[in-house]
Amino acid sequence: MSTYLNKAMPETARTLENLNFDNSYIRLPEYFYQRVEPSPLEATHLISVNPEVARLLDLDPEELDADSLAHFFGGHAMLPGAESIAMKYTGHQFGVYNPDLGDGRGLLLGEVVNQSGERWDLHLKGAGRTAYSRSGDGRAVLRSSIREYLAGEAMQGLGIPTTRGLCLVGSQEQVFREQIESCAALLRVSHCHIRFGHFEHFFYRGRPDDLKRLADYCIDRYFESSKAAENPYLAMYQEIVSRSARLVALWQSYGFVHGVLNTDNMSILGETFDYGPYTFMDTYQPAHISNHTDQQGRYAFDQQPGIVHWNLSCLAQALLPLIPREALEAELEGFPGQYQTHYLQRMRARLGLLTEASDDQQLIDDLCRLMTQHKVDMTRFFRALCDFTDANSMLESLRLFVPESQELNKWILRYEQRISLEAASIPIRRMQMRSVNPKYILRNYMAEEAIREAGNGNYAPVDELLLLLRSPFDDHPAYQRFADEVPDWAGWIELSCSS
Repeated sequence: MSTYLNKAMPETARTLENLNFDNSYIRLPEYFYQRVEPSPLEATHLISVNPEVARLLDLDPEELDADSLAHFFGGHAMLPGAESIAMKYTGHQFGVYNPDLGDGRGLLLGEVVNQSGERWDLHLKGAGRTAYSRSGDGRAVLRSSIREYLAGEAMQGLGIPTTRGLCLVGSQEQVFREQIESCAALLRVSHCHIRFGHFEHFFYRGRPDDLKRLADYCIDRYFESSKAAENPYLAMYQEIVSRSARLVALWQSYGFVHGVLNTDNMSILGETFDYGPYTFMDTYQPAHISNHTDQQGRYAFDQQPGIVHWNLSCLAQALLPLIPREALEAELEGFPGQYQTHYLQRMRARLGLLTEASDDQQLIDDLCRLMTQHKVDMTRFFRALCDFTDANSMLESLRLFVPESQELNKWILRYEQRISLEAASIPIRRMQMRSVNPKYILRNYMAEEAIREAGNGNYAPVDELLLLLRSPFDDHPAYQRFADEVPDWAGWIELSCSS
């Protein structure tokens, strides 16, 4: 059995008071973290609970009590078996190394093992000050908490690896960000809260023994198959590279802009992590910057694959005491090819192409160029393409929201020729394409509407969006407006790191 992990599984249904905690990270040396309990928020109340996430923890959503959720996750009491800590890590922020990072407004409450043997981290975001808060107040605001809560479910619905939220708790406590805002807390659930920055911390502190201890812990918990490799640490790194390549390829395939891809915001499991000023682009613009404080455009949409590659090089640097440089460099050199393979695979699927042809890359590149030139709504375009039968009817359909263009006409004719090489019938192709081309995506204005209503005490739109985003490929006639043209005022929404 692992040094850290107890794999005993529960035999009965669970309540909040008897979750099956087995807190392995806290069994690492205490200088890996700070022990600290949450600071209670004022006058807490439940905003929303996610039944799908509840089931991951062996909780019956129907039996969850709103007051208990607000009590425990508003910071008023610790769950039995929880042992809250603030994890220490560092990282490169906007390309500059910062040694002073760590969980400054969130606490790892512990790890729950469900009846399937899955281990889930419970992390309370907005839990108050820690030793790593620096000058911050340790709180999260309602606006950013709603955005992260919805984003996790939107990503899950699209099949993109992500952290998720069990519940969202509001309060009457207020703090100042860019204005006075209400505080909230998000109970985040994830397989992993270990970041690239955890490894950077021990490397730059010159503590190779602790670096090895952390790597051994990660292999025990997350990369058990790596133990059989000649160099388990290299095998672990190879898996991190592979997962990261697939993750960013999915982002690029759906027009997702993370906004703050610092190394401390990168999960070793390739999950979308630490949602801040993210955006699903309304129109396809490769140079789109979702964070208005990113004045140099370091984290623009089209920079994301290169930034993830750069972040992996930072992790490789941190792993030098465990892995030969030549082996790390070889893995880094293979990243662009892995990324391109994953990207082409998903974009082919979105186009209904189940076979490979030599000119598919050019077909996709030309489409992206045309979508950029004409500011095409990527989501609506691909959804319309699901119903392709012939070029003429397709062009007629696209005229409803795409400017007429001779170049686009030519592309549709090329697409017609390419799709004719596929063996699938039109109904089968339509079904396959609709399984990867969402009708609904989480747009900024949708989150903004829910935030505004929540500010007035109406939380129903949060739950409605949660339900909608959980099944974005299905038709939801009651929410058709979210599949229609984006309102003009959406272009005025600005996001920053406080988002």
